[in-house]
Amino acid sequence: MMFSPVERWIAFRYVRARREEGLVSVIAGFSLLGIALGVATLIVVMSVMNGFRAELMDRILGLNGHLGVYGGASRAISDFDGFADRVRALPGVVRVTPMVDGQAMALANDVAVGAGVFGIRTADFKGRAALADSIRTGTADALDDENSVILGSQLARRLGVGVGDRITLVAPQLAATAFGTLPRTRGYIVGGTFEAGLYEYDSRLIYMPFVSAQIFFRVKDAATMIEVFAADPDAIGDLRPAILDAAGGTPVSLVDWQQANASFFTALKVERNVMFVILTLIILVAAFNIVSSLIMLVKDKGRDIAILRTVGASRRSIMRVFFLAGAGIGAAGTLLGVVLGVVFALNIDGIRQWIERLTNTELWSPELRFLSELPSIVDPADVAGVAVMALALSFAATLYPAWRAAKLDPVEALRYE
Repeated sequence: MMFSPVERWIAFRYVRARREEGLVSVIAGFSLLGIALGVATLIVVMSVMNGFRAELMDRILGLNGHLGVYGGASRAISDFDGFADRVRALPGVVRVTPMVDGQAMALANDVAVGAGVFGIRTADFKGRAALADSIRTGTADALDDENSVILGSQLARRLGVGVGDRITLVAPQLAATAFGTLPRTRGYIVGGTFEAGLYEYDSRLIYMPFVSAQIFFRVKDAATMIEVFAADPDAIGDLRPAILDAAGGTPVSLVDWQQANASFFTALKVERNVMFVILTLIILVAAFNIVSSLIMLVKDKGRDIAILRTVGASRRSIMRVFFLAGAGIGAAGTLLGVVLGVVFALNIDGIRQWIERLTNTELWSPELRFLSELPSIVDPADVAGVAVMALALSFAATLYPAWRAAKLDPVEALRYE
């Protein structure tokens, strides 16, 4: 074995709390606690970042297609149903939805809010679980009425409207009238509200009947976009050539979910990496505490080291004893940190709710953080990576004190004994 039973026994005796070595034991205890807290904090933060990415990705991809097919300069796709049927027949395609999209100003109760408007068929709306399951008031069947619209819950709250109330939409295109060129307006009845859980969407999206959107945006017998859902969102790029062939010469542009949300997910990735580096410094500080505690232990055990050398212990054996003492502190702290971090990460939203009830404060605001609850996904690979990194830092911290102990001259250590 790498460590003999005698070396393990001596190392255990050195790190065990004893009255005459109380200061060394206290420093070693703080080192263990520092590593445990650093590892636990890092695991919790990485799990929350994983949860954020997965939750946002699921909700964004549930509301938006994995790939959007947009018309050319005129923004119109005339043979949209035939195009959709050809794309729907491609292997790997799950759902295809023709839509009419545009921007408009929503007016109600002297409040004006900019909104994104999507014209969609009732069957297509119901076919998306993320939309159909998010209806809070009214029903999705409201889209069967050409004069009804479905608003995001936050948008309806800002406008001060509910089911049955009337809103006015102002189109960006102008219309020539007897009084000159004026913005085009049209009144609609609120047929329902939805709450997708993403504040950005709940506060600015409006869904209306497909035919009504064609009329409102003046896109006669055409769609402005076709959303494609794939079985594997990460492999959506492989479908691009086949979708372009299905266009049959119609000028279209393709934008997949990775391109549309590139800046958002890149920002999440950068933030995750930065948090990893920052929180690693906590473990590094705790590792320096191991260095200081072992150096003090070496100075305190100088006579013991000299006696061990005189009875036949080699330099390598002395080095292994102190290496094992420091590594034991690091391994125990890492194990404790992994347990604490995993338990905390798996129950973080319940802990958050308990703290909110205890302090009567709001720690998690959906309006600011886009999600209604604190997500967390514990990735075994992340946990293993954090544990290996903590152990590596702890082991590296023991090398210099162990080397100092092995280099101690027994003659000098016993000269004045």
